[in-house]
Amino acid sequence: MFPFRGRMSSIRENGVGEELDDLKAPLLRPASGGAVTITVTAAGQNSKAAAAADKKVRTAKFKIGDIKCTACTASIESMLKELAGVQTVAISVLDGHAAVTYVPELTTVEKIKETIEDAGFPVEHLSEQDIAVCRLKIKGMMCTSCSESIERALLLVDGVKKAVVGLALEEAKVHFDPNVVDIAGIIESIEGSGFGAVLVSSGADVNKVHLKLEGVDSLEDCKRIRSLLDSAQGVNHVEMDMDEQKVTINYDSAITGPRSLIQLIEEASPGPNIYLATLFVPPRQRESDQLQETRMYRNQFLWSCIFSVPVFLFSMALPMLHPYGNWLSYKLYHNLTVGMLLRWILCTPVQFIVGRRFYVGAYHALRRKSANMDVLVALGTNTAYFYSVYVIIKATLAENFEGQDFFETSAMLISFILLGKYLEIVAKGKTSDALAKLTELAPETACLLTLDAGGKVVSEEEISTQLIQRNDIIKIVPGAKVAVDGVVVDGQSHVNESMITGEARPVAKRPGDKVIGGTMNENGCIYVKATHVGSEAALSQIVQLVEAAQLARAPVQLLADRISRYFVPTFGISVLVIACPCALGLATPTAVMVATGKGASQGVLIKGGDALEKAHTVKTVVFDKTGTLTVGKPQVVSAVLFSSFSMEEFCDLATAAEANSEHPIAKAVVDHAKRFRHKIGSSPDHIPDVKDFQVHTGAGVTGKVGERVVLVGNRRLMRTSEITLVPEKPEAQRVVSFLRSMGITSIMVTGDNRATAAAIARDVGIDYFFAETSPVGKADKIKDLQGKGVIVAMVGDGINDSPALVAADVGMAIGAGTNVAIEAADIVLIKSNLEDVVTAIDLSRQTIARIRMNYVWALGYNVLGMPIAAGILYPFTGIRLPPWLAGACMAASSLSVVCSSLLLQSYKKPLHGREG
Repeated sequence: MFPFRGRMSSIRENGVGEELDDLKAPLLRPASGGAVTITVTAAGQNSKAAAAADKKVRTAKFKIGDIKCTACTASIESMLKELAGVQTVAISVLDGHAAVTYVPELTTVEKIKETIEDAGFPVEHLSEQDIAVCRLKIKGMMCTSCSESIERALLLVDGVKKAVVGLALEEAKVHFDPNVVDIAGIIESIEGSGFGAVLVSSGADVNKVHLKLEGVDSLEDCKRIRSLLDSAQGVNHVEMDMDEQKVTINYDSAITGPRSLIQLIEEASPGPNIYLATLFVPPRQRESDQLQETRMYRNQFLWSCIFSVPVFLFSMALPMLHPYGNWLSYKLYHNLTVGMLLRWILCTPVQFIVGRRFYVGAYHALRRKSANMDVLVALGTNTAYFYSVYVIIKATLAENFEGQDFFETSAMLISFILLGKYLEIVAKGKTSDALAKLTELAPETACLLTLDAGGKVVSEEEISTQLIQRNDIIKIVPGAKVAVDGVVVDGQSHVNESMITGEARPVAKRPGDKVIGGTMNENGCIYVKATHVGSEAALSQIVQLVEAAQLARAPVQLLADRISRYFVPTFGISVLVIACPCALGLATPTAVMVATGKGASQGVLIKGGDALEKAHTVKTVVFDKTGTLTVGKPQVVSAVLFSSFSMEEFCDLATAAEANSEHPIAKAVVDHAKRFRHKIGSSPDHIPDVKDFQVHTGAGVTGKVGERVVLVGNRRLMRTSEITLVPEKPEAQRVVSFLRSMGITSIMVTGDNRATAAAIARDVGIDYFFAETSPVGKADKIKDLQGKGVIVAMVGDGINDSPALVAADVGMAIGAGTNVAIEAADIVLIKSNLEDVVTAIDLSRQTIARIRMNYVWALGYNVLGMPIAAGILYPFTGIRLPPWLAGACMAASSLSVVCSSLLLQSYKKPLHGREG
């Protein structure tokens, strides 16, 4: 038997795809015998009123007592059927939880509650506070003091429940009560603090389409289209730009979609005037903002150089080149020289025009009673500039006055700071490369099929993937990317899901199997029914998770915030400049951004800086369901004989069976056999014929070679053929062994009986285990370990193990996908690869080490530079730090921190079982 290391159990077959596809599945999902979903049309309810109110549907949740069977739910349904405004009811027979969707204009929560009570059941309304979330792009932040100021300003706004501002990402995520404050009020509070804010997304932007309109020539046309869209079912919000002839529509993908909206607009054309609507893809906000900011700093730096370089030459270079610089010492009046006047003229535009941004920032910071980088730069440059103006005035008025101006200090300082900011923004742009690569996985176009009533294909049309709607049938040809999350309805193939899950082995797909958008179809043509589109797709969910992680602030960042708050000295221009804590503010978020992005590209989704920091302290890892983990790659890594066959004969039989298969693993077996034959210096005259050849999708192949029946496949094929196999877990053994070398203890908790648990633990090298443990019992075991002062990580499937995942210091979900997994786990291992437990902990350790190194870089410049800037060496050596050079040091400090964080991009996994 060839150890293909395929799926060990049919229980998790296609589990990754299924879980990723169910990211938006409802928590109260109907199941056979477990819950009942009822769609009701209230008696006498006006259809037009229902359609108009459809956009304002709400969901109320209840806890209903005394429910013992489906007859109870039927009783409640019969009562609710008579209540106008109720649309659907989902009731869990197991725990009595119910979710009722209703139209607020037609009924109320109290009426629904009274109706259930009249049916003879005690009921409790589970009130949920209406909390909305929005993400904002923040402009004008320079250091950690700025981000803190914005957070404080937001938390002072009535209705804002939580606010997180990310300096490196330059974004804010705000949780607020829409009944108290709106997004405009939140933006106004940020602008009142002296910063710019632009809405990136809100809860209402779940699905949004941008359309370009043609034939809309008058105000009446705009009103007609707007009125039509506002009254359309499933449309939540409409924004029209009459000047650009563009419309932006937020919609519910379960009810409508982009093509339906385009058709609706075009069918509204009045008479000879024809409306046309086409898809418009606006530039990505983050990329366009970053490009604009990069250009701004570059242009400001170049403008400053136009004036600063001559100032530097007139003050530092030419005076030392006799006789070329003698003309600068020519006295115009009293002791006012040509050099002084030129330096004043050239420095003034840099100080007040190019450097205006520092004045504006300093004004707002001082108004908030805080000091940030702008305050330090403004103090430093103003002191140098106005002291130099004083020198010029004194030299003009007094015949015997001799003084040195410092115009070059002011001009060069501003130039160096702008250069540092420009290089910093360019470097920070590279930290989000992983997100850009994730978003580029989805194909641009798809082949849409139109079917007749009998299910036969009537036509094919190539459309943009952004126009795909739920329930569309999409044709995926061999070699093409899967355009959408969905279910295979026709055809068979193998899909390479490595770009999403990291799993190198293509997965067999047949009708009923789920596929993930962005994955690659290998060798067959399949028809896919779209189930999750837009922001509901697995790829979008992963991107959102990584973005949330990059925005979250790690606890170690609080140290930098405290240092920055008190790191503003009050003496000396050079000291003021070099003391700016910019690098401290960048030390943690840039490292977290790179680490989370790198982790995502390797199949490890880290849900924020808190999880990233905790993981490096883990001393015990608790595993569950070790035997269900998947391993494998489409290459034969070893061949072991368990019978009297010779290896040559064994390879010939396997080659004969696999030669007729197009599966990548079949090709790997044939290639391995050929390499083996070549290695021993022999080759068969011909490949034996195979009879009764049969493909077992997702399991392997069988056939008859001569008088022998040959089976080549995974454990499922062997089990169905009643062939007994010894359980092997090489991946688990390697992981447990490697964790032990890292000083981490492995423990197994399982619901299996003690004998089975002992055998599994012995096979994989685990010394401690707990058997016959319930889901709640697993959480109790973890709490017992924590009570002994141990930092515990829990590794589970994220569904049955959710109590334990929540109880652990770090929860790791094997197989990303379900809402429960995302909510319960701190880290999601989307490859279902046990080796990524090691990757997550090792990446955490590397990141924390890098953050500490960043602090060394950031504080090193300040600790070493501040005493020199203050003049501590001057009495002994005559060496002092000019303010312009202090500015260069400050810029180098920030740049070195960002570059230090970018070194995490070269991170390599400590274990390479899947790749090597």
